[in-house]
Amino acid sequence: MKAIAQTEYGPPDVLRLTEVDRPVVRDDTVLVRVRATSVNAGDWHLMRGRPLIARLMMGGLLKPKIKVIGFDVAGTVEAVGKNVAGFQAGDAVFGDLSECGFGAFAEYAAATEAALSLKPANLTFEEAAAVPGAALTALQALRDTGNVQPGQQVLINGAAGGVGSFAVQIAKASGANVTAVCSRSKMERIRSLGADCVIDYDQVDFAQKEAYDLIVDGAAYRPVFDYLPVLKSGGTYVLVGGAIARLFQVMILGSLISKISGRTVKSFMAKPHSTDLATLRELIEAGKIVPLIDSLYDLADVPAAIHRLEQRQVVGKSVIRV
Repeated sequence: MKAIAQTEYGPPDVLRLTEVDRPVVRDDTVLVRVRATSVNAGDWHLMRGRPLIARLMMGGLLKPKIKVIGFDVAGTVEAVGKNVAGFQAGDAVFGDLSECGFGAFAEYAAATEAALSLKPANLTFEEAAAVPGAALTALQALRDTGNVQPGQQVLINGAAGGVGSFAVQIAKASGANVTAVCSRSKMERIRSLGADCVIDYDQVDFAQKEAYDLIVDGAAYRPVFDYLPVLKSGGTYVLVGGAIARLFQVMILGSLISKISGRTVKSFMAKPHSTDLATLRELIEAGKIVPLIDSLYDLADVPAAIHRLEQRQVVGKSVIRV
């Protein structure tokens, strides 16, 4: 089968279209014919092998043992193992392969049942491929870590990103009053997602504006201490993306900052699960959230799509047609 593969860490040009073996169907796995996938920040971390934890995820300090990356997937079930009960050949599915070996940048991918759910009926495969990783992160960050409640004041920083664009919509669907932060050129598209207020970060310092019950930060490029003055006592700050230095700052100091400030400060990584994918499908089919797609690429153009993502030029998600 055709796939985008890498044999070394580095910039996007280490990714090459090549022929690799099709995944073997095991007793507890599903073979998916990939119709579409999308790119995420996690993909370029794995591609470059930075930070070091990315190399550990790839199974190799010097060279990646996992050759085919990509974890968002939408497609049709080609075959199932004998222990798989929830899917059958021909089912249209979508999912997140980050805990079952990656491999979405290819014509076929193997997945566990827990990584998949039936595709939303009102989305194309391309639209569905934009959902899994980013929307799961937004859902779990808001609901599980942030404990979002109706009527709360919620700030979404990095609202034009993949996670941020879903976070705006999920927070609104939860009954919150949402303030979104992005660049001026992206404001109208984010306002169309239902944000109550959209702030141009070049014109207004949101850290001086007002108090929030919950901040979900998908673009953490400033110290966490800058957020504390506008976070209500008892409020919560959740870091989901941004500079690696800020991630480590929150991981190392988050508990101490929480105790001293009276505000909860946490970092967060999503855990793929079919139950939450089903929750997202219900929200999508009810018209409460929609994927925001920036552009479409062919499989051979994955390096260009990741390069554009690294440049922070993407609004929502870039989707790959396979």
